[in-house]
Amino acid sequence: MKHFWLRGEPQVIATAAALGITLLLTLTLVIVVLVNGMGFFWPAGVARTVLKDGTVLAGEITAREKGQPPRLQFKIGNRDLYGQDFRWVDRAEITSLSYPSDLIVLERKEHGNFYGFIKTVSVDGERAAAGGDPAQRLDAAWKQVAGKSKTASSLDKQVSDLTYQAERIRQQMAKLSHDDRQGNTATIAALKGRLDETLARIDGLAEQQNGEATELRRAAVTVADAAGTGKEIPIADIVRIYRPNSMTVWAKTMYYLERLRELLFDEPRESNTEGGLFPAIFGTVMMVLLMTLFSLPFGVIAAVYLREYAQEGFLVRMVRIAVNNLAGVPSIVYGVFGLGFFVYGIGSGLDRLLYPERLPTPTFGTGGILWSSLTLALLTVPVIIVATEESLAAIPKGIREGSLSLGATKFQTLTRLLLPMATPGIMTGMVLSMARAAGEVAPLMLVGVVKLAPSLPIDMRFPFFHMDRKFMHLGFHIYDVGFQSPNVEAAKPMVYVTTLLLLAIVIAASSSAIYLRTIMKKRYTTRTF
Repeated sequence: MKHFWLRGEPQVIATAAALGITLLLTLTLVIVVLVNGMGFFWPAGVARTVLKDGTVLAGEITAREKGQPPRLQFKIGNRDLYGQDFRWVDRAEITSLSYPSDLIVLERKEHGNFYGFIKTVSVDGERAAAGGDPAQRLDAAWKQVAGKSKTASSLDKQVSDLTYQAERIRQQMAKLSHDDRQGNTATIAALKGRLDETLARIDGLAEQQNGEATELRRAAVTVADAAGTGKEIPIADIVRIYRPNSMTVWAKTMYYLERLRELLFDEPRESNTEGGLFPAIFGTVMMVLLMTLFSLPFGVIAAVYLREYAQEGFLVRMVRIAVNNLAGVPSIVYGVFGLGFFVYGIGSGLDRLLYPERLPTPTFGTGGILWSSLTLALLTVPVIIVATEESLAAIPKGIREGSLSLGATKFQTLTRLLLPMATPGIMTGMVLSMARAAGEVAPLMLVGVVKLAPSLPIDMRFPFFHMDRKFMHLGFHIYDVGFQSPNVEAAKPMVYVTTLLLLAIVIAASSSAIYLRTIMKKRYTTRTF
């Protein structure tokens, strides 16, 4: 027994147990997110339920409780009729539960899903001919309306482009008025003519939009809920139509893939609880890339100076201690610093210098993706400094001395030997910084992230890169949907889906960096590593 303790067997067992517990907790987290996130889009059956008091419900069974008494949770939808999406029902109160094949689900732009039965379909204000499958008549009318909606979307884009042009003209006029130079009067008058012409085109398109919207809303479907209460729904407000109780496995698979496409490439709706997450995905990825672009060069340069050029002494030791301590500063402190220094300091200064004619409306003197990226670059640069410096320190001293003895300068030794050999360590720091930046929320709330961004930081309008714009972020989206939504039960699945997407982005970015690090390590490292 004495030898057992002397050999350190308990310590080995303890470390193995700690590793096992860590892996188990991580695997549990991933499984919970996967099950609740990936299963959200699979169409569940919709039950028609009759209670003892005569109440008739239709909805998806979303949860079960085995307490006393046992209960079922139904997603009943029809928020415009009931005022709520979910309802708990005691099992003992249920007299019958069936899955009618003609029960239909309408995903709408507002008020959530509608569960019920089709009564009549009217197109262009006239009721469609009776006979045949009502779901097929509705599907045909919906496709017809969807074709017309493309024209309306084209009009929306034209109005958006013209509105942007009008705003640019106003900004040019304001700049010329602010300069107050001779000859500007004629130019301003010419711009005023262009502005009036643009506004007239916008008004004409707006009238055309109103006409298209009125035409689209003439097509409607009359439906009834499980209890028989009627409701007329404009077909233009319907996003998707399906009958889950009669769908084949193939039909459910295609529906699942369509929902995934919507999640990745469409914009959110219904207070971010439905629709897609493309703006949040785009904003997260762009912010992480910008952060890496800012933090990596500065971190590497700082580490190179501390390790290769700075003379060891009290000041260098203090700098190293400060860098190590910076990694432990709460992220909200960086957010406050970014707000005060970048937004109110540099941003307001840029507005006074470059855009005085727009004041007091801020351009760079408010939160945006540029300031968010710089703030997170400050937060993550200590990680890169430490990783780079440790990687440089691990290179044998003989390599430096051999290079210098062969006539190479210190700069050549650094750029052609030391930095390539330190690349795996630098990539490790970059992976850690990207993972941390992707999950940060608190500082971003102060320096640029928003609940819903009307425009992306990159588009096809000059100057194409709009670093002053606010953006959406998956981490903040989780906070907003999970804790700020008035409908918690309806928002819960979107929280899991967003978490899964954020994990996927972090894993994909980290895996790419690790792959590059492995290639660099094989190419440049020696046995000492």
